[in-house]
Amino acid sequence: MPADIPPAGEPPEPVPAPDMRASDADRDRVIDILRAATADGRLTADEFNERMEAALASRTFRELAPLTADLAAVPASQAPEPAPAEDVIRIDQRGGSVQRTGRWVVPQLMELRPSWCDVTIDFTDAVIRHDTLHVDMRMRGGSLILVVGPGIVVDANFLETRYTDVIIHPATEPDTPVRLRIHLAGRMRYGYIEARYARPISED
Repeated sequence: MPADIPPAGEPPEPVPAPDMRASDADRDRVIDILRAATADGRLTADEFNERMEAALASRTFRELAPLTADLAAVPASQAPEPAPAEDVIRIDQRGGSVQRTGRWVVPQLMELRPSWCDVTIDFTDAVIRHDTLHVDMRMRGGSLILVVGPGIVVDANFLETRYTDVIIHPATEPDTPVRLRIHLAGRMRYGYIEARYARPISED
């Protein structure tokens, strides 16, 4: 066989140049790896949150690579079982509206993937079992309305927006102990986000 002819088989996938700009899809793939590593115990929830935020802020492959460098690939036969339904809630719908109200169990992670859809999540009567809820957003168009109550704090420090209004009303009872922190991260395009208090402030 001539020396310049490679052996039969699929050619290896080209490795992107370190300084090449990463796309949203590239960042999503890294976050999927981090989520799988968290599900099987290789990352803690805090480590996942820290690396997810770093992935969302990354602009090049050089910045993305260290986030998964210590996570060996898991063979398909050893892939972790999907997380229980109560630990992850995913909303993925085109158009229309989605509401989660009444008595429901708040998970540790919500994945929002709707497009041109109005999503309302009401925490007024929800069952809160964890102190933190991570909301990983990939939304385009529509709105996200969070109805919160005493002791629930919302932040959007790591949320990337474009042509989107974000209104987060401050807690009406600042001395109330925090029982749930809702972290919004990811991105929202051409939409509207509001975190509103469940009940109006009394004038008495």
